[in-house]
Amino acid sequence: MRTAFLASALFLLATGWSWADYTPVNAKVPEPRREFRAAWIATVHNLDWPSTYTLSPQQQRSEMVALLDLAAETGLNAVVFQVRTECDAFYRSSLEPWSFFLTGNQGVGPSDGYDPLAFAVAEAHKRGIELHAWFNPFRASATERSNKSSKHITRTHSSLMLSAGSMKWGNPASDFVRQRAIDVMVDVTRRYDVDGIHIDDYFYPYPKTVNGKTVDQFNDSSSYKAYRSKGGKLELRDWRRDNINSFVRSAYGAIKSTKGYVDFGISPFGIWRPGNPSTVKAGLDAYDDICADSRLWFNQGWLDYLSPQLYWRIDSDQNYADLYRWWSGENKRGRHLFPGIASSRILSSDDRSRPATETVKQIEITRQSPTSAGPGHLHWSIEAIKNDRGGLRGKLRSLYAENALPPASPWLGSAAPAPVYVAPAITSGGLHLTFKPEPTARWRVIQVQSGNNWVTLRLLPAEQETIQLNGTPPAVAIRHVGPTGILSVPTILAKQ
Repeated sequence: MRTAFLASALFLLATGWSWADYTPVNAKVPEPRREFRAAWIATVHNLDWPSTYTLSPQQQRSEMVALLDLAAETGLNAVVFQVRTECDAFYRSSLEPWSFFLTGNQGVGPSDGYDPLAFAVAEAHKRGIELHAWFNPFRASATERSNKSSKHITRTHSSLMLSAGSMKWGNPASDFVRQRAIDVMVDVTRRYDVDGIHIDDYFYPYPKTVNGKTVDQFNDSSSYKAYRSKGGKLELRDWRRDNINSFVRSAYGAIKSTKGYVDFGISPFGIWRPGNPSTVKAGLDAYDDICADSRLWFNQGWLDYLSPQLYWRIDSDQNYADLYRWWSGENKRGRHLFPGIASSRILSSDDRSRPATETVKQIEITRQSPTSAGPGHLHWSIEAIKNDRGGLRGKLRSLYAENALPPASPWLGSAAPAPVYVAPAITSGGLHLTFKPEPTARWRVIQVQSGNNWVTLRLLPAEQETIQLNGTPPAVAIRHVGPTGILSVPTILAKQ
């Protein structure tokens, strides 16, 4: 802490600011609260954004700003933004065409040339919000309404597609299909300042139900026969799971090789297998039916956070609390467990009597039994907050009254960033802080003394050079936050 004290003192002298108002001191400051508070922003079928593909680019940007303002005002510190819905792109890509859901014409980008992902990242970071880019890895056609560009995978590699009801699916047995999904995630990781890469629960297609039994919607028998003819020994569903396991393991490695600090998260179906735990009933066996061995990925640490879709009530046959505890027990590598919560089911046609207090209770369960790094959760989706389902927004603002930082991921790097060099000045508007750039930091966090308490402000991007605080608090503490969430020692300034 003395190093930070001397560093700030030298910076103050170098910049010519007076020591008369605020002086670096040694003091104890509480650690900022940690909690991942996120919402999904779905673009497929224009669920959350843009509200329709007929919007002008300016209208799209206005809608995105409004959603991010809402997220910040509510107290969220992350959004999970869908950028690949059907082997398409909500960003400028040389690999895949612009999304139909963006402009109504697949392959045609915004008329003024803006890049939605770059815009969303910049606007999120201005508000102290992480942005995780969300990809659907295998779905190639979500709707028959969307025209398909000549450069779309269903045109260029039609032999690798499977029919799944009215949808098209890239065959997960194909080396090309798996690698393409990895390539687009790596491309975004490399070119955009995203905080995370996120994939959802669509691995092999969900089955259909016939006479009470689940039946595959697609036919991959030719791929399986080819595998067996080359000496493959695995049974059909073991072979399918192996394809997905290989994909998850390779995706994790590829992202870490590109930018090691970028989180990789997966939001699988919320129940690994029926009977796990024994108190839970399930009609779908995700392990067999969509060949998703999510417990293995969690056990092996092939991800940084798992967000199982725990969309059921606490008092249901798929008890939220029991499922959360079961997943907690499977966290062999100490990764983050941030369950998905179905806030959009509040007072919905799916659950007409579900109150907003159900979401509150589920968040409280995660807080009572957090992982070692801290609790977290994701709302499906931001629509529930936007529409204030059952008065949800006010309840969340109360829950999130104390700002929180996303939990750190020390397995991705445990080095602390350098301390903050800051020059204070009292102006007519309050306390003005000027910062020296620090390349080892990703964010800054400021805590302001108020009586006997310390109030944590929303995160600031590390590249932001100044901030104006209202009033002149007795003391402020400023820390850098490294790319993996590790904090620097605090630089503390006390008013004289």
